[in-house]
Amino acid sequence: MTSPGQRRVPVPEGLDGERLDSALARLFGLSRARAAELIGDGSVLVNGRPATKSDRVPAGEWLDVTLPPPVTAQPRPEPVPGLVVVYEDDDIVVVDKPPGVAAHPTPGWNGPTVLQGLLAAGHTIATSGAAERQGIVHRLDATTSGLMVLAKSERAYSALKRAFRDREVDKTYHALVQGHPDPLRGTVDAPIARHPSGDGRFAVVAGGRESVTHYDTLEAFRAASLVEILLETGRTHQIRVHMAAIRHPCVGDRMYGADPVLAARLGLTRQWLHAVRLGFAHPADGHRVEFTSEYSPDLSRALDLLRDES
Repeated sequence: MTSPGQRRVPVPEGLDGERLDSALARLFGLSRARAAELIGDGSVLVNGRPATKSDRVPAGEWLDVTLPPPVTAQPRPEPVPGLVVVYEDDDIVVVDKPPGVAAHPTPGWNGPTVLQGLLAAGHTIATSGAAERQGIVHRLDATTSGLMVLAKSERAYSALKRAFRDREVDKTYHALVQGHPDPLRGTVDAPIARHPSGDGRFAVVAGGRESVTHYDTLEAFRAASLVEILLETGRTHQIRVHMAAIRHPCVGDRMYGADPVLAARLGLTRQWLHAVRLGFAHPADGHRVEFTSEYSPDLSRALDLLRDES
């Protein structure tokens, strides 16, 4: 049985050989950009397998599409305590996002968002993208803190979307994971797709989208390790899924099997995960820019406790 947001349709003869993003756009009345986002989020299966937006779909193949409830309202300005603007010019704004703040409004999220906070502070954002996601070129989970860049101009939106797509953005995270990874430095190269349970989780799934995570242990404690993570790809929940897949989930990440006792002892109410560095070519003239972020107070306290115990 499918949920209200799930649709299963065959590819009609009139769309035989069409690109998947184009076929979705025509079948469901979406923009090509929105169709591509659904594909990128793992919300589209072709004959039961994940696909890319440029795949051609023969007539008769089945498309399984998970459509979120529509969110059409423009985000309303609302101050967001703790949201810090690290850098701003005519093209971009870089923010240090606190935990408990989503990138943009989504169905089911009633908390604060980065877009609301920026609008409330008088910042202008590019108009490209759906109304509730204007200026958004990448996202952090609501429970992940750290650096995000948003586009203020249309040229910045196009350039940054392309840079993230082509893996030209350096994204560095620090994570506190359970146990001690063996080897201490390594790469997790495992495809990711939505978890078969349909409960909002993602998982390593054969036939999922290519996902590559590099990690390096920075500091080891009795029960956990601080690791630096570089992402080649940017799948939803990628770090959380990959670290759980090698049996070292992020401390505090109960969605992916972390020990709640350890999290409680460290005073964590979310996963220990922080976007510490973000580097990319500036969309105006191509010069390289890089930004860094300090740990959020809850993450620093947890590290201090572990260091005191060691």
